[in-house]
Amino acid sequence: MKSLISAKAQRFTESVIREMTRLNNVHGGVNLAQGFPDFPAPEEIKQAAADAIHRDVNQYSITWGAKRLREAIAAKTKRFYGVTADPERNICVTCGSTEAMISTLLATVDPGEEVIVFEPFYENYGPDAILSGATPRFVKLRAPDWSFDEKELAAAFNDRTKAIIINTPNNPTGKVFTRDELVFIANLCQKWDALAVTDEIYEHIVYDGLKHIPMYTIDGMADRTVWISGASKTYSVTGWRVGYTIAAEKLTNAIRKVHDFLTVGSPAPLQEGAAVAMGLPDSYYEKVARDYLERRETIYQGLSEAGLVCSKKPGGAYYLLCDIGRFGFPDDTAFAHWLVKDIGVAGVPGSSFFNDPREGHGLIRFTFCKRLETLRAACERLKKLSTRPGGSVRP
Repeated sequence: MKSLISAKAQRFTESVIREMTRLNNVHGGVNLAQGFPDFPAPEEIKQAAADAIHRDVNQYSITWGAKRLREAIAAKTKRFYGVTADPERNICVTCGSTEAMISTLLATVDPGEEVIVFEPFYENYGPDAILSGATPRFVKLRAPDWSFDEKELAAAFNDRTKAIIINTPNNPTGKVFTRDELVFIANLCQKWDALAVTDEIYEHIVYDGLKHIPMYTIDGMADRTVWISGASKTYSVTGWRVGYTIAAEKLTNAIRKVHDFLTVGSPAPLQEGAAVAMGLPDSYYEKVARDYLERRETIYQGLSEAGLVCSKKPGGAYYLLCDIGRFGFPDDTAFAHWLVKDIGVAGVPGSSFFNDPREGHGLIRFTFCKRLETLRAACERLKKLSTRPGGSVRP
C-alpha cells in the first residue's frame, strides 16, 4: 500500500522551537525559547505600515517586492557595506528570510547535489535541503569559539557540492565568522564552483568590537553568493515576514520565479513600513547593538548563577547555548519540558540543532531578545535550579 505522505516530509519533524513556545503558553512560563522580541517595534515604521493600509496599499505589490522597498534595501546595502545592488536586477523581496532560503535552494539545487551545512545549525536548514532534493553534508562548529576545522570543511567539498549555507552571526551559537574564515570558504566555493548562501538576518546585532562581514564582499564571491537578510530581527517585526535576497541577476531571476509560485509576494503595506525601517539613522543601529549587549550581560549572569554553564558569550545574534549535564536528566528534551512545566522558563532542546540529536542532548538554547524585566523574571525563576542539593534537579 502506497504511503500518502511523501518520503521528504517523513525525514524531518515540526519545528521544536515553535513547539516550545506552544508548551510555554500552556504552562504560563517565560518564553526564552523562540527568538521574537516582547518589546515594541520603532514607532515610525509601525506608523508607516498603518498609513499604507489606510492609503489602500492592500493589494499585491510587484511579485519580487515594492519598488520603494527594493530601492531602500539597495541604499542600505550601499550605506553599510559599500555594495551596489541594482533594485531591478539583484533584489527579491520574500516572505521573511525563511522563505528566501527555501526559494534560493529550490532555484539553485537539483536532486542528488549536496549542500554543506555547519552544525549546530538553525533548524530550518536541514529540511530546506531535503525539500530541495539535496543531500545535506554537515561540518561541525566546535565550542568554545565555534570554529571549524579547515581540513574537515575542505573534505566536505566535492564535485556534487552545489552550495554551502553560512549563518553569520550564527543561530544558535552566536558565532560571527571572521574575514579569514570567509576567505577560506570563498576559496573552496571558487575551487569547486559552488554557491554561498548566506543567512545574515542578525547582521546588525554584534558585540565586543566584532564586525559583520558579508560574504558577498569577499573577492570573487559577488557572482556566486545569495545574500539573505530581512526586517525581522533588526527592527523587531518578526511577524511581518519581510525578507530579501541580493544576488547576481541570473541567480535573482531564478529565485524570483520560485518565490512567485511559493508565495506570490510579501505583505504590501508591511513592505512600506520596512522601507522606512531601512532608512533609520545610524544611531538606531548603534542603540540596537547596545541594548542587546545589556540584555546579553543580564541573562548570562542569571544563567551562570543558576548553574547553567554557557561555553562562551555570543559575539552576535541573541542566543546562548548552555550545558545542562550537571542536572541529571536523561536528555535535553526531558530537561526542557521539565524546565517550562516546573520552573516556568522555556528554552529549546539542543538536539534540534544537530543532525545527530545525541550531539545536542546536553545542551539547551535560550534567547535574550526580551525586555530586561522579562529576563530578570526568568533569572529569578531559574534560581530554583541552584538551590537543589548537589545541583541535581532530576524529578
